[in-house]
Amino acid sequence: MESILANRPALATEVDKVAEVAGYLWQKGWAERNGGNITVNVTEHIDDAIRALPAISPRYPIGTVLPHLKGCWFFCKGTNRRMRDLARRPMENGSVIRILDDCASYEIVADAPVKPTSELASHLSMHDKMIADGQGYKAAIHTHPIDLVAMTHNPAFLKKDVLTNLLWSMIPETRAFCPKGLGIVPYKMPSSVELAEATIEALKEYDVVMWEKHGVCAVGPDIFEAFDQVDVLSKSAQIYLTARSMGFEPTGTTQEQMDELKQAFDL
Repeated sequence: MESILANRPALATEVDKVAEVAGYLWQKGWAERNGGNITVNVTEHIDDAIRALPAISPRYPIGTVLPHLKGCWFFCKGTNRRMRDLARRPMENGSVIRILDDCASYEIVADAPVKPTSELASHLSMHDKMIADGQGYKAAIHTHPIDLVAMTHNPAFLKKDVLTNLLWSMIPETRAFCPKGLGIVPYKMPSSVELAEATIEALKEYDVVMWEKHGVCAVGPDIFEAFDQVDVLSKSAQIYLTARSMGFEPTGTTQEQMDELKQAFDL
C-alpha cells in the first residue's frame, strides 16, 4: 500500500520535521523507552483525495469535547512507540488521524492503525486552545528533560515564576528565546483529563509548561520552534546545576539586566 505521503511534499516535510525532532529527543536522553509525545496539526496539507480515504480504525473517544478541532487532521506519535523508532520510520510509529464532527472522537486514516499517544487528550486540548487563540501555532511536544524534571523535585522551585526567573538569569538567550517563561502544573495523573485541563489553564500565560516530576509540554508554530524553547530552558538548567556541582550558587544576571534585555529585544 502506498504511503499517504507519496507525491505530497508539504505533508512529507511536516512528518520529516517530526522525525528529526524525535531523533534529537532520543539523543539528548529525554525520551526513554516510549516516553514523550509529538502532535502536529497538518490540516492545511490534507487534500481531497486524503479526505476521501476510509478509516483504518474504529472510532475512538478523545475523552473531552474540543469544538475548535472539527474537521482537523493531525500527525501523532503512536502510543507505546519509541522516539528512536519514530525518528527512523515515522509512518510506522505514528499515524494521521481526523477529528470527527462530534469533536469528541477520532479515526486513524493512515498509514497503519497505530493508536496515537496516550496523552492525546492533553495534546488535542492544547491544539484546540491554539486554534481558539488564533496564534497560528500548529505543534505540541511533550518530553522528559532530565535537568528540568530534577528541578521540580525541589518545592521551592514550584512557586509561580521562581523557576522562570532562575532559568532566565542563567544565560541571556533563554530570556530572548523563551520570553513567556515556564509554567508549572502540580503533579497529576499522566494521561488524565485533569492534567489536560491544568495544562490548558497554564498555556493561557506560557508557551512551555512543566508537569511536576514528569516532563515538559511546549507549543509553537512548528515542531522545531516548540523543541527550541525546551532546549534553551534545558541549557539554562544545565548551567545552574553545573555551577552547583562546582560548589557555588550561580549569581545569574540581575533583574535590571533582564529588563534591559526585554527592552532591547522587544520581548
